[in-house]
Amino acid sequence: MAANGETVNEPHKTFDTILVLDFGSQYSHLITRRLRELNIYSEMLPCTQKIADLPWKPKGVILSGSPFSVYEEGAPHVDPDVFNLDVPILGICYGLQELAWHHGKNVLASEKKEYGHALLNIHRHPEKEAHIDRLFHGVEDQIQVWMSHGDKLCKLPEDFEVIATTNNAPFAGIAHTKKPYFGIQFHAEVAHTPRGKEILENFAAGICQAKQEWTMERFVDKEIERIRAIVGPKGQVIGAVSGGVDSTVAAKLMKEAIGDRFHAVLVDNGLMRMNEAQQVQETLAKGLGINLTVIDASQRFLSKLKGVTDPEKKRKIIGNTFIEVFQETAKEIAAKAAGSPNEGEIEFLLQGTLYPDVIESISFKGPSATIKTHHNVGGLLEGMHLKLIEPLRELFKDEVRALGTNLGIPEDLVWRHPFPGPGLAIRILGEVTPEQLRIAREADVIFIEEIRAAGLYRKISQAFAALLPVKAVGVMGDKRTHEQVIALRAVETTDFMTADWFPFDGEFLKRVSRRIVNEVNGVCRVLYDVTSKPPGTIEME
Repeated sequence: MAANGETVNEPHKTFDTILVLDFGSQYSHLITRRLRELNIYSEMLPCTQKIADLPWKPKGVILSGSPFSVYEEGAPHVDPDVFNLDVPILGICYGLQELAWHHGKNVLASEKKEYGHALLNIHRHPEKEAHIDRLFHGVEDQIQVWMSHGDKLCKLPEDFEVIATTNNAPFAGIAHTKKPYFGIQFHAEVAHTPRGKEILENFAAGICQAKQEWTMERFVDKEIERIRAIVGPKGQVIGAVSGGVDSTVAAKLMKEAIGDRFHAVLVDNGLMRMNEAQQVQETLAKGLGINLTVIDASQRFLSKLKGVTDPEKKRKIIGNTFIEVFQETAKEIAAKAAGSPNEGEIEFLLQGTLYPDVIESISFKGPSATIKTHHNVGGLLEGMHLKLIEPLRELFKDEVRALGTNLGIPEDLVWRHPFPGPGLAIRILGEVTPEQLRIAREADVIFIEEIRAAGLYRKISQAFAALLPVKAVGVMGDKRTHEQVIALRAVETTDFMTADWFPFDGEFLKRVSRRIVNEVNGVCRVLYDVTSKPPGTIEME
C-alpha cells in the first residue's frame, strides 16, 4: 500500500521488466511503448531514482535522451548505483553521453550539430567478445537512423569499442568489452529509425534475456487475482465511471473480479457532453450489467466553479469535489448494505488512471516539469477516507483498448474518443457558465457528427470543439455581430504522449464551420487548431 492509501500495481513481480530512466527527453515514453509492443514489460522512472529505494530489480536499464548537456552545471545524472545492479545498460543519445560521463567524462559540444536522418555504419567485431555485436544482430551494415544531438564523445571511454559511426559521429554506437553496456547516439525508439524496434528487441530480449510475456490476456488474469486478494471475499469497491473507454474497462474488470460488490457511480457534474449521463446509464447498466448509481451533482460543481478561470484551479476543484461526492455516496451505499452477512465495508475507490497520466504528473528536480495536474492523480483530497485502486495505472491507451476487447466490451465503446475527467470545464477557456456549456456542447455535437459522417472517427484519436474566452466581429443577416469563437481540435496518436493534428480537407472544415455558425447561437467564428503535441497538449487546458 502506498503512503497516500493507494494500492500499488506491481507487474514487475510477475513480468520481466526493463527500467527506463528518464532524463527529460520528449521521446522517453516511446522507449517504454516500443518495449511493450515487443511484449516486454517496461516502467519509466525519473533519472533521479535512487536504486536503493527501488523495491525490485530490473532485467536491464535504458538511459533516455535529454535536452541537457552532461557537462553543464546542474545537469541530471543517474544514481551511480545503477552500475552496481549487474544488469545490461543501454544509453540512448544523452544516455550514451551519460554512460561515457561515468567512464571518463569525454563529452563536448559538437562543432556540427546532427538533427534528422543519418546513415549509420555498423562495425562488426568477429575477433572480439561475442556480446559486442549483439545489439545490431540481424541488422544490415548500413541503416537509416534519426539523430537529435548537439554534443558528442571526443574520446572513446576506456574498455569500450566502436560499434557504429556516422559521417558526423565517430562514436555513434559504443559497447563495453567486458560488461553488457551499450550506447547509441541515435534514437532507436522513434519511427524515423526503421530498424530501431529490432535494436531494442536485441537489447531487451537478447542481451537482457527478458521474457516476452507481457500480453493483455496474461495481465487480466493476474490483475483479477490481485484485485480479489486486495479487496478480500467480502470487501466492496466504489468506482467513478464516465462512459469513456478508461473508466468502462476499469469497471468491467472490477465486475469480473468481484461482481456486484463493485458499485459504479456516475457523477453528473454538469460538465458532460450532450445527453451523456443518459447514454452512459444505458450502456453500462443495461449493456454491461454493471451495478450503477447515478448522482446528479451538477449544481454543486457549477457553484464551486463560479468565477474560476485558472485551469489548474478548475482541475483541483473538480477532482476534490469528485472525491467528496464519492465518499458521501460510499457511506450511503454502505448504510444500505449494513447488516448483510455477505457484504463488507466499502474501503476502496476505483479510478481509471492510465500510465500517460502518471508520467505527465511526475515532477522531479531537473529535466521534467509538471505539464498539468490530472484529476485522477493530482486532484485528490489529502484526508480522503477511501484507498485508491487503479488497475489500469501501468497501461497505455492502446493497451486499455486491447484489454477492453479481451473483456468482451463492444467495439463502439472500446474505440470511443477519450473525454477528460474535468469534462467541458477544460474545453471552455475561462469561466464555466450554463450558457458557455450550451455553446460548447452544441458545437461539439456538430463536429463529431460530421466526423462520423465522413467515416473519419476511427482514424482520429481524439476530437472536440473548445470555446475560447474571446469575442470576434462577424456579419450575420447584414448586421454586425460580436460573438464567441469556437476552436476545433482533432489529433492522431498511438499513445497520447505525442500527437499530430489531423489533416482535414478544406471542404470538411468549411462544412463544419458553416453548420456551427448557423446552428449554434452565440458563435460567429470557427478556428482549427494545427498545434502538435508537443509543444501543445491535446486538451486546451
